[in-house]
Amino acid sequence: MKRVMIVSIASMAILGGIAAAFLMKLDLFVRREDVPLQSNPGERMSLHIFVSRPDSDSLPAPSLDFVKQAIETKFGVRLQVTATAEGDYNTQLQALLAANDPPDMWLGLGSDGGASYALDNALADMTLFVSPSTMPNYFKYWMNTEELRQYQFHNKFMRAPIPYDKQSNRAYYIRKDWLDRLGLPIPDTYDAYVRTLHVFTFGDPDGNGKNDTYGFTASGGGSSLSTDWPEYVKNGLLYPAYYDGKKLVIMQMDERVGHVVDDILKVMNAGVVEPDWFLNKRNDTVDKAVRGKVGVVLGTTADFAYDSNPNSLQTRSKAIDPHANWVPFNPFGHEPLQAAVMPGSPFVFSNNAAGLNPDKLKRLAEILDWLCGEEGFLLTHYGLEGKHYTRQGNTITLIPSAIENDIVKQGRFLDIWGFFTPISPQVLGLKVIDPRMTARDETIARTIAGIPVHEGVGTTLTPPLGVSVETMRDKQNELQVRMLFTDKSGRNWPEYRKEIMQNYNGDEIFRQYEIKIREAHEGK
Repeated sequence: MKRVMIVSIASMAILGGIAAAFLMKLDLFVRREDVPLQSNPGERMSLHIFVSRPDSDSLPAPSLDFVKQAIETKFGVRLQVTATAEGDYNTQLQALLAANDPPDMWLGLGSDGGASYALDNALADMTLFVSPSTMPNYFKYWMNTEELRQYQFHNKFMRAPIPYDKQSNRAYYIRKDWLDRLGLPIPDTYDAYVRTLHVFTFGDPDGNGKNDTYGFTASGGGSSLSTDWPEYVKNGLLYPAYYDGKKLVIMQMDERVGHVVDDILKVMNAGVVEPDWFLNKRNDTVDKAVRGKVGVVLGTTADFAYDSNPNSLQTRSKAIDPHANWVPFNPFGHEPLQAAVMPGSPFVFSNNAAGLNPDKLKRLAEILDWLCGEEGFLLTHYGLEGKHYTRQGNTITLIPSAIENDIVKQGRFLDIWGFFTPISPQVLGLKVIDPRMTARDETIARTIAGIPVHEGVGTTLTPPLGVSVETMRDKQNELQVRMLFTDKSGRNWPEYRKEIMQNYNGDEIFRQYEIKIREAHEGK
């Protein structure tokens, strides 16, 4: 499946506002659009980019990687691409930085918003490289200068947001064939959802005569409460945070988290939740759903259960059980499941490259902007015109057999090359026809689009300089896990929350967030 970098509350700290000094600096530069930066496309230079990849994806041999070939030819470069499995990404990146051998460009910064890298002088000032004149496609189609300003931190322009899908795809998925076999409707209230979990666990929904299924599972990763649980929404907490008109409501740190824990314990104690959920990684959750061990899971991508996605939950489940039918649903009827999507993962440039060879970063900006435009977008998401798709006007029709042979069987490598733009062809005025798309897929798309989204916080957020959000989150996770497995109650959350706020910089961090939010709302 297409990798999507999801904004969790643990990564909210990468979001940030910008102070007046940067505004003046950027405005002065933007006004010089008559002097665009250019680099010599005939000059071959070595560039190193560092990106993450899903565990199941890989880059092919260079002779089969038509994207790499196109970039090297078009921009006169020798391109080294390090595509690291998501679980190893931060470790390998930190090793390169510690060895003073940083990539020229990389993605993501960790939960402190990049403050530590900035303080270590690892990040380049991006002012000369990222602007409407140097990256016109980026600003025309995907980003605006106001959004970019809000994303900065501490008067420094050292990161820029990757273009992101503004459509919320967060939905719960349920085995409709199990419901049909048991004569049950799709639940549209929390109480009906819990009753369904009981029947899925004890009512032999797959008809195999064995007591081997559960209602729900989540992905705790062995370290956290997990944001998968619908019990958050039951208690009025939406992913990842929102502004209620008076204050910032942060899903994982709100006063109501204790009630969330109590509600989770109720379904755990009832035996209707897969027992090993806490150790599950995201892939484990999906794998167990594919094998028919659970009947409800959370999905966060548009094609999570599409027939036309060869690696979707639906396609993989049907390979095991031809009757499998996963459909999206909202256990809260017409209530939202999350707040509006905000920019998430950033891209950054190496300060080493800026000092030793700034032309590298100029060339990288050109390449990234090409990825944001029509030619680069089509190549990195759909392949070669005439071979992997045909085009008539702005309508792109995919050729599934060629895509399967040249892309899917070669490690689904376009999932990696699509690191810089989401699959949102409508942004470029394109319509894509996938012959594999079924009527069922269209129904899923309409269902997901119909789930309401709460208004977002109105700005991007960043912690105070030098304050570690990661340390605070580690303590948050530790104490929330303690409530589940040691206390077996949420009654101590007020005390635990006070400890986090007072001793782990929670008060300072959230005070900074609320200042940014008030500034954004007062400016409307």
